[in-house]
Amino acid sequence: MPGQNSFGIFPNTKDQPVFAERESRFRGEAVAALVGRGLGAIDLATFPINWTELPPLIGIGAALRAGAPAIHAHLPDNVLTRGNLKSGDVARGHADAAATAEGQFETNFVEHAYIEPEAGYAYGDGRQVVITACTQAPYMDREEVARVLGLAEGDVRIVPTACGGGFGGKLDVSVQPILAVAAWKLGQVVSLVYSRSESMIATTKRHPARICAKASADKEGRLTAYEMSGDFNTGAYASWGPTVANRVPIHAHGPYRVPNVWNRTRAIFTNETPAGAFRGFGVPQAAIANETLMDDLAEKLGMDRWQIRRINALTAGDATASGQVLHASAGLPQCLDALKPAWDQALADAAAHNGVSPRHKRGVGIACMWYGCGNTALPNPSEMRITLDRDGRVTIWSGAVDIGQGISTVIVQIVRDALRLEGADIVVCEHVGDTKLTLDAGKTSASRQTFVSGNAARLAAEDLRAQLLRLANVSADAQMSLSDGVLRIGTHGERRVPLSEIMTSGSSRLEAIGRYDPPTTALDENGQGTPYATYGFAAQIAQVLVDTALGTTKVLHIHAAHDVGRAINPMQVEGQIHGGIAQGLGLALMEEFISGKTENLHDYLIPTAGDIPPITTHIIEDPDPEGPFGAKGVGEPALIATAPAILGAIRHATGLTMRQVPVLPHRLWAALQEK
Repeated sequence: MPGQNSFGIFPNTKDQPVFAERESRFRGEAVAALVGRGLGAIDLATFPINWTELPPLIGIGAALRAGAPAIHAHLPDNVLTRGNLKSGDVARGHADAAATAEGQFETNFVEHAYIEPEAGYAYGDGRQVVITACTQAPYMDREEVARVLGLAEGDVRIVPTACGGGFGGKLDVSVQPILAVAAWKLGQVVSLVYSRSESMIATTKRHPARICAKASADKEGRLTAYEMSGDFNTGAYASWGPTVANRVPIHAHGPYRVPNVWNRTRAIFTNETPAGAFRGFGVPQAAIANETLMDDLAEKLGMDRWQIRRINALTAGDATASGQVLHASAGLPQCLDALKPAWDQALADAAAHNGVSPRHKRGVGIACMWYGCGNTALPNPSEMRITLDRDGRVTIWSGAVDIGQGISTVIVQIVRDALRLEGADIVVCEHVGDTKLTLDAGKTSASRQTFVSGNAARLAAEDLRAQLLRLANVSADAQMSLSDGVLRIGTHGERRVPLSEIMTSGSSRLEAIGRYDPPTTALDENGQGTPYATYGFAAQIAQVLVDTALGTTKVLHIHAAHDVGRAINPMQVEGQIHGGIAQGLGLALMEEFISGKTENLHDYLIPTAGDIPPITTHIIEDPDPEGPFGAKGVGEPALIATAPAILGAIRHATGLTMRQVPVLPHRLWAALQEK
């Protein structure tokens, strides 16, 4: 290794080697790379490595037991990090309540299962090492590759490819450092494509969670206290474990007013596949616990499940458990109101069906969610550059990687509205995220790109418009249009100014840069502060049909109401909601990664088109004054409410509260037999 044989997300967690030295901490860890032309099958039995098998720590319990060996010597208790949020007096909140519910919950590893496996190529061009690869975070990749090669960051160039899906799994580097080292050593172009099995055994997963939670409410159904302790299996290396441990406590009690809260988390090292970022950063796991307890409280109090959520729903003017006042754009009440007719109808349909069907039972569930857009209480900037050429073309030099969520389209729409320049040909640069050509727009994750990079693009477009107004010597509200390199000013384009005349500085283009960093504050030791500038809110209803003889569950319909601030592109918003629901269905009913057993898409089941039910979307627009034209994120909010809504529907159909996901048929069947 020319530089450091280690990488990681945070400055103090560079704990994962490119190639393992002396000890391999999980199945699927890279120990060597063979580079050559036309490599055939490799006989690993003759490969020059001697192995001594050691007993692995599999599962959170094994890693925490007394006397367990340390996976990393500097953390003898195998606890990577802890998270904490505390407000009010939880003990008093429980004591003063009319009803209390508690339970233990368990989730497992989940694979991202994106269409495109990790792939790329690398070469040296005499000045830089160039790596072209699929990624969600080109500037983070550049930092990691430079570290591994022992080079300055400016000596490394990352060129992202069109990314065939990410969902968080392409935030950590994978092929990039391997390619970089091979190309650096050999002085040749080196390419690498993971097979599907290599992708599944070597890359990060959703964190398995073991959660204990307790919730209380008064006789009117108003929440009085919530507490949770959650352990999250971060696998053999840190990856995004600290982010999960710090995000979950803020969200774990749900999008509700709760005066007394105490949420604690730990990220635990094990000898399992590293767990990293996956659409929600631990909040989907916590939502399963929270929403199940909301159903428990409703049952104990004799209340409708929709009603208890409506009574407690956060709205503008409320303070969160971290002390942040939501001044605007908290549209959960509107989401719930939009779903009320569907809720009443679904309950009536289920009752009518179940009255005549002894085996196949229908159930209806409801769940709510909230999700902070962007990094948790950390700087989260994005920069965007826009140019106007003499021929009238506006180019957005965007570093915001599009992984299928549509940010490149949304940014064009934002720039067009902010620039107010009719007829302009507005395009996004060919190489989005190229670290040589674009500025750092931050990673594509945390539902931040529309909100953060959208704002940066808006500011750049407003600056470019101001430059044009100044050069043309017209007022701020002047109507302008472009045609054939000529700026036309006035309602009917009465005044015509060739761009070549007003660009007098010798430059062939005008340039503007916008920078935006959401207003957040650091959190204190009890999680008090302003962790996010804005939050997405949603409520979803799931209708299911359970075969009580076989233990199978079929989802019949999903209603999803999402507060997105403003839907800049309604079709893309709907697409995000549909995609998130598909992944939420997989989390609830079928997806479970087991190392050594489900390392391909035959044994690891993901939802197909045949599993996805009709989906009715309700786009709620409660504009956020901080967002670009009122918009905020929807990528992760689309997923979070689905699994708990499905679990609530299974409970309604069967009377069983399933506390482990996925609810595979054999698990539900066994519970039905026990009942």
